[in-house]
Amino acid sequence: MAKHRATVEWVLTDASPEDFLKGRYSRGHAVRFDGGHEVPATASPHVVGNRWAVAGAVDPEEMLVAAISNCHMLSFLHAAREAGFVVARYLDRAEGVMEKNAEGRVAVTRVALRPEIAWEGKAPTSGELDHLHHQAHEMCFIANSVKTEIVVEASAAA
Repeated sequence: MAKHRATVEWVLTDASPEDFLKGRYSRGHAVRFDGGHEVPATASPHVVGNRWAVAGAVDPEEMLVAAISNCHMLSFLHAAREAGFVVARYLDRAEGVMEKNAEGRVAVTRVALRPEIAWEGKAPTSGELDHLHHQAHEMCFIANSVKTEIVVEASAAA
């Protein structure tokens, strides 16, 4: 068993207690990871508006999409290596959709992965590529942890 930690810290610095109670406060905060890396974070401007979100910071929904994409990529690289293919470059412009789910709650219901992959030497056939993505999805710890539908779109070799 492995444990993974993140520290999330928010401090009321730019609003009075009265403003806080009225929802008028910055959602800007910090996310710190085990290795010491710190990421400026915020609530999504789609949720709280631009006034209370922090420009240039990442929101939880973006972090979820990035985690799914990142895990799929790492699993894919492993599957490709085991199959004897050399990946020279992997670029994914993943996109998540937030909407009401079947229970009527707002959720990230779908994440589309759109990898563009360049190969060194022999490239897999379309069928082999689909199989590699399927293997990556099955191996991905994050995909195994969420209810979000995860699909791979336009995975043609670059």
